[in-house]
Amino acid sequence: MSDDLVILDRHSDDYATCILNRPSKRNALSMELMRQLCSQVEAIEAENKIRVLVLRGAGGVFCAGGDLREALDPMHGVEFAKMIKRTLLTLYYAPVVTIAMVQGLAMGGGAGLVAACDFAVADEKARIGFPEVRRGLISAQVMSVLVRKLKRTDIHDLLLSGESVDARRAMQIGLFHRVGNMETETRKIVDQVLSGAPQALTMTKRLLDQLHPGSLRDDIEICMKKYLQAREGAEAQEGIRAFLEKRKPAWEKKARPSS
Repeated sequence: MSDDLVILDRHSDDYATCILNRPSKRNALSMELMRQLCSQVEAIEAENKIRVLVLRGAGGVFCAGGDLREALDPMHGVEFAKMIKRTLLTLYYAPVVTIAMVQGLAMGGGAGLVAACDFAVADEKARIGFPEVRRGLISAQVMSVLVRKLKRTDIHDLLLSGESVDARRAMQIGLFHRVGNMETETRKIVDQVLSGAPQALTMTKRLLDQLHPGSLRDDIEICMKKYLQAREGAEAQEGIRAFLEKRKPAWEKKARPSS
């Protein structure tokens, strides 16, 4: 197995796969993994040949979320948040068509990667969720992507409950586009996309974003500040500590935070 945390597998001149390659950590998003992923996508953009990029995880899990030990490291917390921001923006604004292939779990930041892609294909056993509130955190930066893709009621359900949903429910609300044999369904989408004109596809992606009120770049900046505010609080410290110690967090009842 390669030591690279992200592996690029070229299938043809216009179709490739990026593999998150940290299976021993369930492909958790470390800063180095995110740097490598962004570098791969940016290199593909500069090369201007690949038209469809698939994103998947090595092993049985797509991505278990952000590496919490890195995320709450006081020396690197701000840098980690900036890397989440960069990664979501890089995927979302990639001029190529992106497809997430979700096997097993896609949680937290990993679910954010799925939301940032144009398509998401999952196997029948896949689950996706945003458990941040159970760690004393908020799904802030991912939220800026979700509001562009899902109904408000479904976003409330996902983010406020912290419960993961199965593949069929995720497809029903619009997080997944196809459920079944991932290889077969992904290949169908690839063939359909490659039948379109390259410039027309890129222009369509750009126009879809421009028609949304407000810029994702502006929204995600606001959300990152709220995320950092939450991660520096006592709830985040207790929530992460409880998660790492495999126990229920002991929340303290306090006044509501200021807006």
